[in-house]
Amino acid sequence: MQAGQCWQCESPAENNLFCKFCNSLQRPLTDYYAFFGLEHKLNIDNEDLQRRFYQLSKLLHPDRYTRRAQRERDYSLEATAILNDGYRVLRDPVKRAEYILAEQGFEVGEQRAKDVPPELLEEVFELNMALEELVSGASSVRPQLEEARSRFRAMRREADERLGDLYKLWDASGERDSLVAVRGELNRRKYIENLITEVEKALSA
Repeated sequence: MQAGQCWQCESPAENNLFCKFCNSLQRPLTDYYAFFGLEHKLNIDNEDLQRRFYQLSKLLHPDRYTRRAQRERDYSLEATAILNDGYRVLRDPVKRAEYILAEQGFEVGEQRAKDVPPELLEEVFELNMALEELVSGASSVRPQLEEARSRFRAMRREADERLGDLYKLWDASGERDSLVAVRGELNRRKYIENLITEVEKALSA
């Protein structure tokens, strides 16, 4: 059997999930967008994605393949894992952008969130001071921390709005500079998200 052929009837498979001649399940594509039959865009229709997910879930469920060839049973398990992982990534705007960035050769890692965005230096300094006071037993700083949490949540909303605009820009142009801007905003959002988590943890202690 040559590459691009159905393993069962050796007809051209054309990267389809099912052979159009014998309907045998083929080795699934690992690219999430290709697996779901979607264009590589940062903005996607989540309702459409959900419909595709449910349709594929029914078609790929391992119970449908219990009496089929071992190869199809294996492909069903493999495809189901890709289906679930792909849906989890593509339905989340941040994970989706990180996936596209990695696909395009950008480094995407948690370590980038450790770099303090310059405009947040003063906010972070004041936050750390308040956290230290709270740890020392100074409950009087709780209102300050609650106010900080509100500010950081507002910043996260603003970051999401900016990301939405940047997603549209890349979808329209496909230019690498647009992805550079997306990565920068994602790193900033990730840092803000970490600050929110830190404050909420301190307030719930």
